[in-house]
Amino acid sequence: MRFELLTEGKTEKKAVREFLHRAVNARLTGHVGVSMTRFEGNGEYLRKAARKAQMFLSARDADEIVAVIGLLDLYGLPEQWQLGTTSDERRREVKSKIEEEVGHPRFRQFFAVHETEAWALSDPGVFPAGVRSRLQALSRNPEGVNLSKPPARRLNDAYLQELNRGYRKVVDGQGLFSRLDPQSVVEKCPCFAAMIEEMVRLAESAGA
Repeated sequence: MRFELLTEGKTEKKAVREFLHRAVNARLTGHVGVSMTRFEGNGEYLRKAARKAQMFLSARDADEIVAVIGLLDLYGLPEQWQLGTTSDERRREVKSKIEEEVGHPRFRQFFAVHETEAWALSDPGVFPAGVRSRLQALSRNPEGVNLSKPPARRLNDAYLQELNRGYRKVVDGQGLFSRLDPQSVVEKCPCFAAMIEEMVRLAESAGA
């Protein structure tokens, strides 16, 4: 059995799929796979992900799919999708809108709050030595690194100051997520923890 993961970018394709695979299977007595479909940014995702999810869930092998999981960064949504007046309201309202578009009980929409890089902030030890001290304070509440100066921009500033180069989302992100312990993220990122909890519940219900 497997999850089908729909994401918006290259970082998720290269780094996050394996990280989520580890996070979910660490909690299961059985095993579940994670396959991924990547869209070219959140604009394409928001136009096409609902139809793609419906295709997966009506395919001949749909019985092998635990659920289709949508994952977007909360930061950077197109203007027409910037619903609500707070981050929590935006997350809830966009989630509800996408899930309504899909209209299937085995689809769930989740968000990285406010970017997937927030998960890496949970453990400064995964960063190069010179960068760690600049990120230590952020590790207490990674999902609080918000829309005004999101996680990837904080990382870019720290890398420029300490390594004289910017943060590379794909190359650096792949290394960070390969070293990151999912439990560290569960303990510090409530929205991530809720996503993993729901994926584990779905997998267990499906017999994984």
